[in-house]
Amino acid sequence: MPLDRLTLWPPNGVKATRVVASSGERGTSEGPLPLIEDALGTGFTRPPVSADAKYRPARLLGAAVRVTRTLSYVAKIPVRSASTTGRGVQLFAAVLRYTVIDAISLSLPVGELLVQAWTLLKVTVVPALLMAVPFGAMVTVVSSGFVNQLGATSLLGAASGVGVVRQGAPITAGLLMGGAAASAIASDFGARAIREELDAMRVIGVDPVRRLVVPRFLALLILSPVLCIFIVTAGTGAAFILAVSVSDMSTGSFWQSFGTFAKVVDVWFAIGKTIVFAAIVAIVSSLRGMEAKGGPRGVADAVNSSVVLNVVGIVFANLAITQLQTMFFPMEVA
Repeated sequence: MPLDRLTLWPPNGVKATRVVASSGERGTSEGPLPLIEDALGTGFTRPPVSADAKYRPARLLGAAVRVTRTLSYVAKIPVRSASTTGRGVQLFAAVLRYTVIDAISLSLPVGELLVQAWTLLKVTVVPALLMAVPFGAMVTVVSSGFVNQLGATSLLGAASGVGVVRQGAPITAGLLMGGAAASAIASDFGARAIREELDAMRVIGVDPVRRLVVPRFLALLILSPVLCIFIVTAGTGAAFILAVSVSDMSTGSFWQSFGTFAKVVDVWFAIGKTIVFAAIVAIVSSLRGMEAKGGPRGVADAVNSSVVLNVVGIVFANLAITQLQTMFFPMEVA
């Protein structure tokens, strides 16, 4: 029989201890609890359970609940992604259908289209210039050290043509549209959604997709080639100025090597990439904005998610188009 230490408190207040049997009672998993005699000596009581032992089951249960919720959230990610992709495809199909119908019936909202094109141009042209110039200069700086070691300074123009035209311009234009333009579109639709303007339009028989999404979609498609050509011009100009002024390269050598490696098909592919990026940005931003809920916080979440999804979609689309370009139109000297 196990023995426990018992504390006795007699009436005179003098503390005494003795060891007695614990009456064979079963304790907790950590061992039997000691019996403590009360102050009057009339009986023995159990001491209070420690806070750690008292709340341990609750903490374990809370941890199990959190783990379960996390696993459930992770398991639902593919389902939510597939659902979002499906809604995006449906929105894209509706936009194409309304575009064709309105173009044939000559009922396109040209005024709204021009307003949106001008608005999106204002929010993207200055960032495009600020990104294109450093990018073109960066290509020249990075490639100049390598070609100088090889004694082939004349290839700086080729590096600028390949870097700026084939990859730099479409990616820069896509990221600008996925950032600035996507934020403008998603915030506009999100504000309309939380004010229930979209529901009011549906009640009176006006389709928000036809009235609001189509003009922004077409505006981005019109703006994207202009933005791409602007970035190509600014980036190539910055690369040319830096190559001539810093690397002491002649003007003729730069443009000769530039034209040798950068062909017209590269420009067309760059414009095509930018148009694909514009379509992705318009659909994703409109979808996220129209589905905004929860007041201003919901609008902010819609803007953030639209920017993230646009950037990811642009990167994967660029990879796929670049692979197709490399397969069917490999880079070669003109």
